[in-house]
Amino acid sequence: MTLVQRMEALLVQGNGSDLVLRVHSGPDQVKVIQAHSLVLSLHSPVFQELLQNGSAPNSTGSSTTLLLTETPDCAALFHKFIRYLYCGEISVRLDQAVPLHKLASRYGVQGLQQGVSLYMQKHLASDSPSGHAVSWYHYATQAGDTDLQHSCLHFLSWNLSAVLQSREWPAVSIPLLMDLLQRSDLVLHSELELFQALEVWIQRNQPDGLAAENALRAVRYAMIPPQTLFRLQRQSPTLSRYHQSVRDLLYMSYQFHSASPLQLAKYFNINCSLFTPRNYLSPGWGSPWVIPNPTRDDRSASFHTQLGPSGHDAGKRVGWNALFSPRWLPLGSAVPGGRGQGAGPEVAAGAGHPRVIVTPASSGADMAGVSFQKTVLVMARQQSAVVVRHVFNFHQSTEETGHFLSHADLQRRASEYLIDGSLHLHVIIKPLYHSLILATK
Repeated sequence: MTLVQRMEALLVQGNGSDLVLRVHSGPDQVKVIQAHSLVLSLHSPVFQELLQNGSAPNSTGSSTTLLLTETPDCAALFHKFIRYLYCGEISVRLDQAVPLHKLASRYGVQGLQQGVSLYMQKHLASDSPSGHAVSWYHYATQAGDTDLQHSCLHFLSWNLSAVLQSREWPAVSIPLLMDLLQRSDLVLHSELELFQALEVWIQRNQPDGLAAENALRAVRYAMIPPQTLFRLQRQSPTLSRYHQSVRDLLYMSYQFHSASPLQLAKYFNINCSLFTPRNYLSPGWGSPWVIPNPTRDDRSASFHTQLGPSGHDAGKRVGWNALFSPRWLPLGSAVPGGRGQGAGPEVAAGAGHPRVIVTPASSGADMAGVSFQKTVLVMARQQSAVVVRHVFNFHQSTEETGHFLSHADLQRRASEYLIDGSLHLHVIIKPLYHSLILATK
């Protein structure tokens, strides 16, 4: 800390300065910083190259002057950025993250760039007047920060209901919109919620006809009950305007709801995205599951879901039994006892990791031709907001994923995976129809 204080005093007082930074951000907008070429060259390859190549056009006495041009948001934080080069530490606010990331990228300061990127990934759920996950995704795409881009995309996909209600939703770009609409791992209340939000997006942005048509054709209308589809066709101005573009999808959706899936499979490919559910939070698709003290012992739960999204299966329910094991140990992972010859295997303290098993409580002929993908959402509190942190897909047990909560420290009550000492899960059952007979044309 003494060294940090001395380096900061060196910057503030300008003792021994041999470099003047003149940062221009507009007409008559200039910031002047007294700096030291050795410090800047040690931490920034860009500054090193500028100084070595004699790119400083003005020299007076023993001081070199660098003329730099920055956008107003970056210029406002330039002194903060230079201080990081001297002190190796920095405090960041939400509104400062992007300009600091820009400066770190532009001047090749990888430590700061990675640190700000990590800060942004951890604060995607932070409160802000207009939101920032969408704008940060667009910035990460432009900046080529793939880790930040993937983190933003996962956050947007897994917390889409909140995003649809935010001020940022109309600012979603067409490429991001299409990327989201084509995903099956979207977490939202229902497909109707997505369609209504898409209507808002189209009304606000007024995209060209092709973009609007492509977006509307990515809606999974078969996941909307037929009575709701009838109402939308009559009342939705968006569907009225683009009816010709989605008429075939609506027709197939009505057929999907009116006929037996096995009968429909004789003539249509029912394995396409139109007939594939997303991660819906409404009660017919699954159940929340709160597990207090999740390291204590095994827990079980029971719930019911609809047999399938087809109207033909309306009213049919499937019962499910779920088991949570906090310290499941895979076969072959026992540790030798080591207490002399013949000592039996024993389990190492703290060995094993959590596992969830979901099995049907009954079976019947109605389940023929249907497979069930199980999805477990793991909730967490980030910056006072409860968000979906992880999504795990499996057919019977999370053992199939190989990494279910394997790195979660559930022993600590303050664990980032616990909310008030409890593990918050949401189990979703996604029925998938399969073609038992090759579709004929």
